Order: sequence, then structure tokens, then C-alpha cells
Amino acid sequence: MFVYTEEDIRNIDNLAEKNGLSSIVLMENAGRSLFQKLVSYVKKDDRILILSGKGNNGGDGIVLARYLKQNGYHADLSFPLGAPISEAAKHHFAFYKNSGFLETAEYEQNHYQVIVDALLGVGARHPLRDDVKNIIEWINGQNAFVVSVDVPSGVLSDTGEAPIAVKANVTISIHGYKRSAFLLPSSSFYGKKEVVSIGLKEEGKWKVWTEKDVKQTWPNHPSFSHKGTFGTGYLIAGSDEMPGSVLLAAKGAMRAGIGKLVIGTTPFVAGAIAGQIPEATYFFEGLIKAGDGEFPEKLSVCAIGPGIVPGEETEKAIQSILQNDWPVVLDAGALQKRTYPKNRQHPIVLTPHPGEFSRLIDQPISYIQKNRIEAASKFAVEENVIVVLKGQYTVIAFPDGTGMINPTGNIALGKGGSGDALTGIIAAFLSYYENKKAAVANAVYLHGLCADLFVKTKGVRSMLAGDIPDILPEVMKRFE
Repeated sequence: MFVYTEEDIRNIDNLAEKNGLSSIVLMENAGRSLFQKLVSYVKKDDRILILSGKGNNGGDGIVLARYLKQNGYHADLSFPLGAPISEAAKHHFAFYKNSGFLETAEYEQNHYQVIVDALLGVGARHPLRDDVKNIIEWINGQNAFVVSVDVPSGVLSDTGEAPIAVKANVTISIHGYKRSAFLLPSSSFYGKKEVVSIGLKEEGKWKVWTEKDVKQTWPNHPSFSHKGTFGTGYLIAGSDEMPGSVLLAAKGAMRAGIGKLVIGTTPFVAGAIAGQIPEATYFFEGLIKAGDGEFPEKLSVCAIGPGIVPGEETEKAIQSILQNDWPVVLDAGALQKRTYPKNRQHPIVLTPHPGEFSRLIDQPISYIQKNRIEAASKFAVEENVIVVLKGQYTVIAFPDGTGMINPTGNIALGKGGSGDALTGIIAAFLSYYENKKAAVANAVYLHGLCADLFVKTKGVRSMLAGDIPDILPEVMKRFE
């Protein structure tokens, strides 16, 4: 399912009208699809209030009200902001009245089981007028099941800004998701997210990566495959003070199916972890050797950063790594300001959390959380890298301006080391996937799915980063 900006939607509507599909028809399609989705949430004897605004969002509400009434539901339609002003909405309101239905002028004293918010839509602007704020506060104060049309009123389409907004139980978006459904704090107002079609082709630069996408891009390997088929990875990670980081990343890589893993770390770390991951081999003082241009042979991917302290030695190693055209994953101590080569064939993947990304782009975390998609995409395009901006709804931005939003995962991943495991999984998938975009997206999806599977039977706060590699084989089995 695709994710759209306000501008995208306006362009789609204009193109449809140019090609012969009028806004009146699109509004009819939207209202009918809203009805078909809404009836799964309401009962026939529920009293339903549709609050429609003056524009096209309100027009969708008018069509929805007509379908509800025509099908025997107890629905009231009201215009708390005034009569419709868009031509399509006025057309449908005329048809609504000609069908024998009336608007409800007074609704505040009535009790409704369901309230439909069709007030503002994607065209909303801040600051909201006082009358709009009053209606939003009234909706939020009712003991009712609230359904918002397209976006909760008060939420903007493209950013996370939401000083005051309708707190929906369900938001039914038209044609596709809007960016604010995956930003903070706006996403907290959406409730359950649904999407309905209006009869137009769905395509775009950004999409929500789904289980179906994972299945379609899952690599199939012939029965005669061997360890060379699945690549050789080089993991430069760990320090004497942080030996666990390399273990988590290494286990993630091995469980994710890498053919061979070489770990570049200190002799102390190697001695501490070798018994727990006997499948790996070691390249002592890998960080120092990388700075001198010395690497293991026949590498398919290189990951660096978990458990490594940033500094001159680390930066020298990274610059040397970037001169080699393997896929590269940079995490933790490897995430520092620098410029990246623009002529590489294979991708450079950065995996920052919001705090790390804040340092990379010189913006506060609050700005990043409200603009995760835009900020990550801008950086990815300008620096010719893939950005995996971690957090709720992890954003995956590609240098060609496209991207994915990951729907899996939960707060169980909010533990030290979970990002190290992700680094290993991404590196492994890059080592043997031909489709590098799918490699990154699938790694992020499965990493989150491990947490989702864990919390089905165990406490959300009890998960450890070390549980992720242990759960990963079960998760991968779903797709093999």
C-alpha cells in the first residue's frame, strides 16, 4: 500500500479529472468505499453522526451518510463549519436532499454510538480556528466510537504536527496512507489504519512494506547451493569494553543465512565470544587493519560500527572500506558526519536511531520525529546512501527518492543491542540478495516481526536483544 503527500493526492485528482473521471465520480467512489468499510465496525441499531466540513472531505462524508441512510442505518449528517463550498460536495449534498434526506442542525445534545469525522482532510492548515478546535474537543469528549475520514481532523497530511486533533479509533484513508500516519505525534491520533480505493491506479514513490512484499521478494536458491552462494560477510565490531555488540550482530548475520562470517575485532573480544559463535572466523585488530587497507578476501558485504568508539582510527577504517565496492552497513560508532562516494555500484546503508540521525543532519530529535520520511529521504538522495531510520515505523529511504515504511515491531525492541542484531541481519541479506532494496526492507521487516512474535507469549519488557537471533529462524520459516 502506497503512502502519499498532500501534493501527490492533488496531482492524482487533477490527472483523473483530466482523463475524464470527474471529482463528482471520485467523491461517489470514496463515499461508497467508506460505507463498505465502515459497516464492519458498526451495528445496524447504532446511532451514527457524520460531521462534514465544507470541502471534499466533507463531501465524502455526505456520500457516506447517503449510503448509510439508504441501507437502513440511523445516521445524522451535520455541517458544524457551514454548508459545503466545493462544487462536488455541493452536487452530492443536493442529491442527498433530493433523495429525501435532511441535515441535522442540532446534534450536541444527542447521544451517538459512532461519530464520523469528515471535517478537514488533507487540506488542513495550522493554526486551527477556534470553532474547529471546539468541535474537535467536543468529539474527543464523547463516549463514542470515532472514525476519521482520510486523516483525523487537526492532523496535517505530511508532517507529525498535531497540537490538537480528533482522537480516532479508526482512520479510513482514501486511495492510500498519508505520511502523518507514520510520524510523531500525529500517528497516535489515527487509531487503526485502514485504506479504501476510489478506482484509481495505486502507485507512488513510497509504500508500506508488507508480508506480501516480503514473500514476493524472498530469494529462492537451488538445492545445490553452498556457503559461497550465500556470501562472505566481514563484521568489524566490538571493543574490549563492549564485546556483546559484536556477538549480537554476528548471531544476527549467521541466523539470517550468511554463508561465512569473518569478525574483525580485538583478541580479547574474540576470546570472549568464540565459544558462543563457533561458526565465525576472526581477523584480529580488524579496525586497525581496515585503516591500512587490509581486508579478508572475497567479501560480499562489510558491516562496521557496533561496539566501536568513533574517532580518527574508526574514520580511517571507514574511508578505506568505502573505497571498496562491496555493500556496506554503517551503524553505531560508524555513524558520523562525512561525505560519501557517489559512483559506487553497491549500496551504503546507514542505520541510525533518531538521536544518531539528529547529529548527522544537525536537527533536534523532535523535528526528526515529525518529519522522519522527508528528513531521511532528503539525506539519502543528497548523500547517495540508504537510510534506515529506526524507531516506530522504521523509515527506509533510498537514494533514488523512493522508500518504504516498516509496519512491524514494538517497544520490546527498545533495548540496547537490538540495533546490533539488525545490522547483522541487513548485512546477511545484502550478501546474497540480488535485489538490494528488498534485502534491506526484508531485514527490517523480519527484525520487527521477531519482536511481534515474542510479545504474543511473553512480556513486552522482558525481551532482550539476544532473543532476536533466537526467534529469527522461526520467523524466516514463514517465508521459505
